[in-house]
Formats: sequence, C-alpha cells, structure tokens
Amino acid sequence: MAHEKLQARVVVAKNGPNIVTGSVPLSKQTIGTDADGGSEAWRESGSFPPAEKYALCRCGHSKKKPFCDGTHAKIGFDGNETASRAPYIEQAKAVQGPAMVLTDADSLCAFARFCDRNGKVWAQVSRTDDPKIRAMFLGQVNDCPSGRLVAWDKTSRTPLEREQPVSIGLIEDPVEDCSGPIWLRGGITLIAADGFAYERRNRVTLCRCGQSQNKPFCDGTHAAI
Repeated sequence: MAHEKLQARVVVAKNGPNIVTGSVPLSKQTIGTDADGGSEAWRESGSFPPAEKYALCRCGHSKKKPFCDGTHAKIGFDGNETASRAPYIEQAKAVQGPAMVLTDADSLCAFARFCDRNGKVWAQVSRTDDPKIRAMFLGQVNDCPSGRLVAWDKTSRTPLEREQPVSIGLIEDPVEDCSGPIWLRGGITLIAADGFAYERRNRVTLCRCGQSQNKPFCDGTHAAI
C-alpha cells in the first residue's frame, strides 16, 4: 500500500488536464440515495480499463470525457489554481463534542450531502458519547469525499479516517442530475502546475466542470450549472 501511494500521482497541467501516473484504478462512483433522496451510500457503477498514465478533463468541455481531448486549448480555459495551500488543519474550524471533535474546512465542500442525514453531523457531535450516534456520525463524516469533514477521537487526538484504496473515482450525482468531481482516494500525491506539492490526504475532490472558484479543488459549482 505504501509503495502504491508513492507511485500514484496527479499533476495539474497549466490551464489543462489532470495528468495521472502510477497505474491508478479509475471508476465511476455514484451517490446512492434513500427513499427521500438523501445521500446514503457510495455505489461503484463502472470501471475503466487500467492504464499507467492518463489525462482527465479539467475544463468540462472534452468530447471524450472523462479524458482530455485538447479542448481546453481551443476554448482558452483558465485553470488558474486559487485554493489555499495551507494544511487542512489550518483551514478547518473545530466543533467540540463529549467524545469526538469534528473539523470542517467548508471551502472544500463538494456538495455530496452525506453530512445532511440524521439531523446533520454538526448536531450529532454533541451526542457522540452515545455509541449509536457515534457510529452514525463516523459513517457520514467518512462518506464525505472531499475531506472537508474529519472526525477526531477527543482523548487520543487522532483522526478516525476510513482507509481508502489508492484509486480515483468519478462522482455521479443522479439527484442533482450532474457529474461531480474527481475523487482522489488513499493518499495520492497532488502536484500544482507550478510544482507545489499539496498536502497529501486520504480523500480530496478535484474540479472537473471547470467552474470551481477553488481550483484545483471542487467547490460544488457543478450542481449549480
């Protein structure tokens, strides 16, 4: 697993695609919903043939989605990266509970809505001394694809992250009738167009509609457009 993480890499091309190397598995990940349309579970809905290297569209206009076909150059795509380069913990606010802490960097929100069920995770924090609430809380927080939300054990001060496979998911959102972001999982290295190495995290989401105001990360704009 450690070797896979070191090999897996995404480089953001200047005003171009996300270039993936390291034979990273690629699949569609669909937001499964309950009877009321609430986000309930992730469902893998198709995988792509393995490849050592591939380029994923970032402008949102490729005719060969999810792969780049060079359209970004024809339309003058502005892929300027504007996201904070500070570590996650410096961007996040903390919500304290009796047994757990929730950290929240809302600028990273990818609008997957797993946080909304069961009265919202922010309200659940205060009841995490109840084992049932704790399990529900952890499940919903760890289903957040962007890593906006992280649960921490209050005693040990360690993050309670579900281990993710080294892989990339292309999020599909049937409720909003749109395609969501590129979901990097399992600690894939992300390199900016100028060579800066972003903090390596268990889960992050990258914009693929071309309209995020927090590039290279998703900010949920795909649902609005």
